[in-house]
Amino acid sequence: MASVEAEGRTVNEATEKALEELGLRKDQADIEVLSEGRPRLLGFRGEPAKVRVTAKAVAPPPPPRAPAPEPDEEEELADEEEFDEDDEDYEDDEEGEDEGDEGEEEEEIAPPVRQAPRVERERTPVPEASAEDIDAALGVLEDLVRLMGVDATVVARVPETAGDGLGMIQAVLDIEGEDLGLLIGRRGQTLASLQYLLNLIVARQLDKRVAFGVDVDGYRRRREEALVSLAKRTATRVRQTGRSVTLEPMPPNERRIIHITLEEDPNVITVSIGEGEGRKVAVTPAR
Repeated sequence: MASVEAEGRTVNEATEKALEELGLRKDQADIEVLSEGRPRLLGFRGEPAKVRVTAKAVAPPPPPRAPAPEPDEEEELADEEEFDEDDEDYEDDEEGEDEGDEGEEEEEIAPPVRQAPRVERERTPVPEASAEDIDAALGVLEDLVRLMGVDATVVARVPETAGDGLGMIQAVLDIEGEDLGLLIGRRGQTLASLQYLLNLIVARQLDKRVAFGVDVDGYRRRREEALVSLAKRTATRVRQTGRSVTLEPMPPNERRIIHITLEEDPNVITVSIGEGEGRKVAVTPAR
């Protein structure tokens, strides 16, 4: 480590000499004052200031980092699919969408490099609802509907299709009557909120987890039929063009219908991409 001692009339002068000799700036060196010196006075001999300047140790620059490899597109899609499978529990089934919006605005994306593996996992069986549980749910839903000022009846039935939430809920509670659009709301948001509130209240009353679906005059069944038709049309388009198609954003329960409709089609693969409310289904050619 380079070090120089220098003298001068003052400490500053001695320091400047040493820095100049080392070719350093002041912030690049450690300065040790050996003597502050003593000026000449009345003919008496003075003493020069003396300093020792040492170059600071310079840490070697870190080795350049290799650029992180870009994730394979299809691996990303596979990860998205796994996440979508995880988040499709009974609470996700609370969302809906109006039956007229069939996702006709579709966006093409580049075809995948290779086939993504189909993700299969066992689901925890939904416990059967007892008569007491169903009666409790019916009572709560009837009270909620009445408090909303709606004249309707509520009946319970066994879930039959993916749109009903088959395998994910214990029973479907159908609300029947006239002029029930208020209970559906825009894109099914009111219906989703009503279902969430029902399960929350019943779970607290019974002190256990419950999973009931709510439908209004067959809204969810009609929406399911529209989504099944959309899925089949999209698969036909993908087979004919060999290009992937991304559907409009959908809630988890509707994405599930697309996945289930096309899971046995050997020519296409469905994966979920995006986040939050922008999450959507991409239908890609099988390779």
